Amino acid sequence: MPESDTPSGADFAALTPETQAIWEQNAGFWDDQMGEGNEFQRVLIAPAAERLLGLRADERVVEAACGNGVFSRRMAALGAQVVASDFSPTFVARAQGRATGQPYTDRVSFYVADATDEAQLLALGDPGSFDAAYCGMAFMDMTTIEPLLRAFHRLLKPEGRFVFSLAHPCFNSGTFRLGIEEEDRAGDIVTTRYVRIAAYSQPQAARGLGMLGQPAPHYYFHRPLSDLFGACFRNGFTLDGMEEPIFPPESSSPRPLSWANYTEIPPVLVARLRLA
Repeated sequence: MPESDTPSGADFAALTPETQAIWEQNAGFWDDQMGEGNEFQRVLIAPAAERLLGLRADERVVEAACGNGVFSRRMAALGAQVVASDFSPTFVARAQGRATGQPYTDRVSFYVADATDEAQLLALGDPGSFDAAYCGMAFMDMTTIEPLLRAFHRLLKPEGRFVFSLAHPCFNSGTFRLGIEEEDRAGDIVTTRYVRIAAYSQPQAARGLGMLGQPAPHYYFHRPLSDLFGACFRNGFTLDGMEEPIFPPESSSPRPLSWANYTEIPPVLVARLRLA
């Protein structure tokens, strides 16, 4: 991630309009590249999210910041009834277009709603009407996460669960650098890949790329684990499960600094919360 643009989480809220404008600018490109799932989604995020959600047929799921709806459609294909939303009208239109004509079309619906606006999320359903909630790879893109946590607390049934995924705050967030070293070990050339962390403990915002070639760099909002889970605990959730998926040893990419080549370090964290 580039050097921090703002030093404190207190400044994040002022970036909300710009953040929304950037994502609307990027949405078409992002959907074209993501399609039904890139390597991150297929190998790391979706399998872990599915395990932690443990969806059963006809359960109702509310999803915020759904992007192009790739996981919304997956949950519907698994038999869930999905109400998905995003603040980008382009993303919502693209998501609906990809779902049209599929066998699960009547099990998924898409709405424009801002995940940082509690009232807009609450408008997606009645209190206590959802079995599960999901937010995939979006917390690090959001200026605030507390409105979503408050809304999901109200929308979930007492036994409901909330699963979220995000760029790992310890390894793929804040001020970090990916590195490679080459070593001669008694005649064997050994390559070691590592992550160097320069700043972690304070919230920070910086612009960067999620996909090479996207029209505009978007904001990343780094929160250390204490801030991330502290917000969850303050809003009535308890941590119930967590995975740190890594790429398998056989993964590889021709781009040396691709995360697919870092098979010992998790770039993603996936967590399950339940109502306390």
